[in-house]
Amino acid sequence: MLDFIYYPVSWILWFWHRVFAAIPGLGPDNGLTWSLAVVFLVFTLRVLLYKPFVKQVRTTKQMQELQPQIKELQKKYKNDRQKMALEMQKLQKDNGFNPLMGCLPVLAQVPVFIGLFHVLRSFNRTGHGFGQLGMSPEENANTANYVFSAADVQSFLGARIFGAPISAFITTPTAELQAFADYGGIPSKLSIALVAIPLMVIAGLATHFNARASVARQTPEAAANPQAAMMNKLALWVFPLGVLVGGPFLPIAILLYWVSNNIWTYGQQHLVFGRMAKEEEEKKQAKLELRAQNAPKPGVKPVSTKKKSDTAVTDDVPVDDVPAQAEPSTNGTAKNGSRGSGQRRPGGQKRPGNRGRANQKRRR
Repeated sequence: MLDFIYYPVSWILWFWHRVFAAIPGLGPDNGLTWSLAVVFLVFTLRVLLYKPFVKQVRTTKQMQELQPQIKELQKKYKNDRQKMALEMQKLQKDNGFNPLMGCLPVLAQVPVFIGLFHVLRSFNRTGHGFGQLGMSPEENANTANYVFSAADVQSFLGARIFGAPISAFITTPTAELQAFADYGGIPSKLSIALVAIPLMVIAGLATHFNARASVARQTPEAAANPQAAMMNKLALWVFPLGVLVGGPFLPIAILLYWVSNNIWTYGQQHLVFGRMAKEEEEKKQAKLELRAQNAPKPGVKPVSTKKKSDTAVTDDVPVDDVPAQAEPSTNGTAKNGSRGSGQRRPGGQKRPGNRGRANQKRRR
């Protein structure tokens, strides 16, 4: 039904098994070989999801920065849900915000987790129920499992890590444990628990501390949001507790998947958040340098742009265009013998040439 998930997961697991089986001292039947194949299946997925993860972190940070505006819209349109939704969409579009990117990396891991769980369970199909075929131990050992041959199935059944098969889980029914009889012997529930329980505890703690590191980077405004506060509590306490509660029903290989996934997430968070902090510091430094360049130098008096513009206008006017001011005389004429510049000839016209002669005399 979900072969489009099962086959890709099988191919990746098969590839890494072949890689580590070629290392001297390991071999195809070694439990460490199969365990490393599961771990590097996780790493392969996380490498493919690195860019979406970075986008998720940036989206989360952007969401925190938009919280004041979101609160304002919620307050403004609290009685009009439809208008609030439209304004929210407009705000997100204007800021290039995509809510889907905030959950894409998590959603992408879900089918891989389901696919790996099914493929690992299919190495032992002697049980009954969902995903099981009720095969006999002999039939199971001689039936291929997706891209894995019958020889690979037998190799997997014989793989042990600290004495426990990596496809076994604490609550494995006794009848299903018979599948391991000819390939390393039937394991005891205690041997499985001694490996599974420490992995469950490590996985739960890793989940908690990853969530704690993420919550610590939230702004106070974002953390005060009721929805964010609820999600923080789920991530900090409910999800880690879910690992402990569900661990007895998960194969050891799935617990290895969970632990390695959380280890990768912890390191990746520090790397991405460190780069983002460096980018923000560089932006702040660039703003400070720009402000320093535009600021007046010490000891230099700031220049008024208004005075400069007034002076520039005066200096641009030619001397000949400045009206000559003739000295007043008692008889209404200027001392230079000509009438004042404002005196008009009969007929209401000004005497031509007066301005030019007055300017020439002034220049002399």
